[in-house]
Amino acid sequence: MRRVVVTGLGALTPLGNTVKEYWEGLVQGRSGAGPITRFDASKYRTRFAAEVKGFDPENHMDRKEARKMDPYAQYAMVTAQDALLDAGLEEFKVNGERAGVIWGSGIGGLYTVYHEFKNFFEGDGVPKFNPFFVPKMISDIAAGYLSIRYGFRGPNYTTVSACASSNNAIIDAFNYIRWGVTDLFITGGSEAAVNEPGVAGFNAMKALSERNEDPATASRPFDLDRDGFVLGEGGAALILESLDHALARDARIYAEIAGVGLSADAHHITAPHPEGLGATLVMRNALRDANLSPSEIDYINVHGTSTPLGDLSEIKAIQNVFGEDAYRLNVSSTKSMTGHLLGAAGAAEAVACILAIVNNTVPPTINHFTDDPAFDPRINLTFNTPQGRTIRAALSNTFGFGGHNTSVIFKAYQA
Repeated sequence: MRRVVVTGLGALTPLGNTVKEYWEGLVQGRSGAGPITRFDASKYRTRFAAEVKGFDPENHMDRKEARKMDPYAQYAMVTAQDALLDAGLEEFKVNGERAGVIWGSGIGGLYTVYHEFKNFFEGDGVPKFNPFFVPKMISDIAAGYLSIRYGFRGPNYTTVSACASSNNAIIDAFNYIRWGVTDLFITGGSEAAVNEPGVAGFNAMKALSERNEDPATASRPFDLDRDGFVLGEGGAALILESLDHALARDARIYAEIAGVGLSADAHHITAPHPEGLGATLVMRNALRDANLSPSEIDYINVHGTSTPLGDLSEIKAIQNVFGEDAYRLNVSSTKSMTGHLLGAAGAAEAVACILAIVNNTVPPTINHFTDDPAFDPRINLTFNTPQGRTIRAALSNTFGFGGHNTSVIFKAYQA
């Protein structure tokens, strides 16, 4: 099967609106969380989130086009354009029949659904819906818009597996290329759920941190006092190409995808398996697919959402898979800084893994204050400050409600 490489990156996150700003925020250990500005959250149990800041879609597209899109689709368009520019593909003639788009979004157009229904119920009862209501709402439309804009006529769809969605998108794009179906993909994910129903819904589940007095320290994976995740938003895009296609156009190569894994917990609709059985299986599947041993992984970007159950089950899984090597590698959760981007998390964290390899730097898990005795202290959770080391390969985990587990392994490119 063909080798698959990453040649372009785009990111729009709570830490910054470009890849450069995102990476700088990660290595600085900066939190993207703060009081909610999107709406009046004074009556909500959680009144903060990790919002995208200073984003104006009209800086990237005309006003008429922007109004036809939910924010999650706007994020997709902007990050994909940045990734294509980064890959040097804006001027390169791509064979549209051999190029595709696979995008990930767990929720899609929640902002649109809420505001259209709100206008209807607060109106005179006459169903006056926006003619773009349905295409703005559906979670597949971002992939459709991208294919139309760039003329990519290969496989085109959206993966929906909750917080694993964009890792699933990357996995599918990787497989199509290595199987020889296509040469190039735009892939990644976006989410825009920092709105009334998004916050209220996760509050009702008791999934969100309620540390309203100090939002910047609310996302604290592995800390004894962690009390839930911080809702985030944004998007990230990757350009994947077959190695021969990338070499033929003399592209810069960031990293190679070595292998991928998929599994299910088959346990509970929202809670992880307490012993991390699904997480164990998915990492073993990824290592087997990559033909790598546990000793060849130097960094794991964990799902690490800052929930009491989830953090512990994932570390148990790492110990199950890596054994003594669990004490040699670095582990960190970039969600401590970005918050949880839901369906976009895998794409944003893929970018973090790739840049960690390129820069030989492990981004930290910030907001660690109190050790939790449930965690083996020999595991290097990269608390509070980045750590420099040679990173030959990095594994990225994302897990979703419903028990969906995904792992992607990126490695340093060697000719």
